[in-house]
Amino acid sequence: MNHSDNLKKGEKGAWISIITYLCLAIIKLIIAHEGNSDALRADGLNNTTDVIASVAVLIGLKISRKPPDEDHHYGHYRAETIASLFAAFVMMLVGVQVILETFKKMLLDEVSQPNMLTAWTALGAAIIMFLVYLYNVNLARKIQSSSLFAAAQDNRSDALVSIGAFIGITGSQFGLFWLDPLAGLLVGFIICKTAWEIFRDSTHTLTDGFDEKQIKQIKESVKRDPDVKEVVDVKGRIHGNQAFIDITILVDGALNVEQSHNISDRIEEYLYKKHNINHAQIHIEPYK
Repeated sequence: MNHSDNLKKGEKGAWISIITYLCLAIIKLIIAHEGNSDALRADGLNNTTDVIASVAVLIGLKISRKPPDEDHHYGHYRAETIASLFAAFVMMLVGVQVILETFKKMLLDEVSQPNMLTAWTALGAAIIMFLVYLYNVNLARKIQSSSLFAAAQDNRSDALVSIGAFIGITGSQFGLFWLDPLAGLLVGFIICKTAWEIFRDSTHTLTDGFDEKQIKQIKESVKRDPDVKEVVDVKGRIHGNQAFIDITILVDGALNVEQSHNISDRIEEYLYKKHNINHAQIHIEPYK
């Protein structure tokens, strides 16, 4: 299965997230309004941002599947990263809004006991999101999609957020009325934290950042080839979920072009099997 087929399979996980988030957001916001729960309302708003983020991932996956063309020689893989960056901005705006509105209610002492139905809604949503997490994380590992794996981690955090809302609402039933808005406040901070992490990872990728540990691992792998005298340089950059690696090695200067080419092919094949790297540009120089 090639990378394009993997991206297509990843779209299924994105669609499941979108449908689940949309249904839960509508249910939570309606019940939160009727049951007077700040925590469940914040949780519902959190799910609306997740809908936007999942749609962005879906669009990014679709665009990323487009083959290289005249002005995109390396393909369209980074569309997925740009979509994630857009989602981060939307999530941050909603997170700040939740924090400000909850602070306002707490300062004005506009707190009350929510209906217990809101607690059971939050608990049910947590169970559903945990099942979605299990599906997406297994699919992400199967197709080796970092974006879908990140979405799965978001699914898990949403399940934990709903559990937090359940605890806050339940606590308010015993006279601890401040627990419900406090849970809503924590949800707002979690939204902002998630948005920041997505923004940080996206900008790191778009500025050609690459994991230093992985560079060292690749260098050690190339050194194991018996015909490689020295590894001069290893550079890496990320396009969507694809790693593009540039390697300069030294080999016996007496080797002909065909022999040097065979070394290059052997290293490329090894890097794919060992590190799942599809794109490796190997520059060969004579060892002196």
